[in-house]
Amino acid sequence: MTDDTAADSESAEEPELGSEMADHRTEMSSILGDAYRGELDRETTWRSRLDQTTTWGVTVVAAILTFAFSSPDNPHYIILVGILAVSLFLLIEARRYRDYDVYRSRVRLFQQNLLANALDPSAGVEHEDWRSKLSQDYRTPTLKVASWEATANRLRRIYLPLLAVLLVAWLFRITAFAPNESPLTTASIAVVPGVLVVAVIALYYVALSMIVLWPQDREAKGEFREGDPNEWKESN
Repeated sequence: MTDDTAADSESAEEPELGSEMADHRTEMSSILGDAYRGELDRETTWRSRLDQTTTWGVTVVAAILTFAFSSPDNPHYIILVGILAVSLFLLIEARRYRDYDVYRSRVRLFQQNLLANALDPSAGVEHEDWRSKLSQDYRTPTLKVASWEATANRLRRIYLPLLAVLLVAWLFRITAFAPNESPLTTASIAVVPGVLVVAVIALYYVALSMIVLWPQDREAKGEFREGDPNEWKESN
C-alpha cells in the first residue's frame, strides 16, 4: 500500500472515530470527565493571571501613595502617573478576562448540563443542545465577552475603588499640601495650566462612571448575581 493510499484510508476512518466513541457511554463519560478537568485547569490558570494583574495594580497604588506623601517636595503629578498605570493594568486585565471567560463558559456548560443533571436528573438540563454548543465552541473558539463589558466588569469589581483612592489622594495633595495657593494653581504641570489638568481628570472619571453604570445585558458566564436566580436565568 502506498503512502497516499494509507493516508486516504486513515482520513476516511478519522471522521468516524468521534461518532464511534459517542456510541459507547463509558468511553464518552471518560472523555467528558477529562475534558472538564482540562477546561477547569485552563480556567484556574487564567483566573490566576487576573489576580496577578490586580496585585500589580494594588502594589503600584501603594508605592505611588507612599512616595507622593513622603515629602511635601514630591510632585503631585506622580499620583496622576499612578492613575495612568492603573488604567493600563485595567486594560490588560479586561483583555485577560475575555480569555478567562472562554474557559469559564465551557466549565459552566459542563456544570449546568452534565454535573447538575447527574446530581438531580429530575430537573433536566439547562440547555438541550449543550453538546452541540460545546462542539461548536471547540471547532471555532470565539471570545464571548465584548471589551466594553470586560472593562466594566473589572472596573466594578476591582479598579474603580483603586482609581477612586488615587483621585482622593490627588485632591488632598493639591489642597492640603498648599493651603495658601488655589487648587487650580497647584494642579498645574509645567506649562500645562491647572484648569486643563483638572478638566481632563474630571472628564476621565466621568467616563469611567458611565462605563460602570451604563445598563447592558451581560454575556459573561458563571457570574455570581444578586436577586432572584430565575430572573437572570431567563436572560441567558
